[in-house]
Amino acid sequence: VQLQASGGGLVQAGGSLRLTCGAIGTFWRIDDMAWYRQAPGKQRELVASITRGGNTNYADSVKGRFTISRDNAKDTVYLQLDTLKPEDTAVYYCNGVGARTSISGTRNYWGQGTQVTVSS
Repeated sequence: VQLQASGGGLVQAGGSLRLTCGAIGTFWRIDDMAWYRQAPGKQRELVASITRGGNTNYADSVKGRFTISRDNAKDTVYLQLDTLKPEDTAVYYCNGVGARTSISGTRNYWGQGTQVTVSS
């Protein structure tokens, strides 16, 4: 079981993208899901997170511009990126805390990353 991210690309400043991260295989349960990003030469940082119940949290730098959502039935998390800025350029990674079976215990799962490039 793994997560797979898609939807990145090259966009001009002020533009929009929608990232999608879905499960390959079947999870018994996924709890918190999140998007992180890592720009060249910088540490990976949390962009947004969402609980299974839909409570969200955002980094200050993206509040009001990005929206995280999820579809629990599909084990999928989305990130809508609006009003993009050049400083949003990074590889975006999805993350989920979940379990493959009812007895396997929970662990962190990471998607492979999708590149977002914003030109000025």
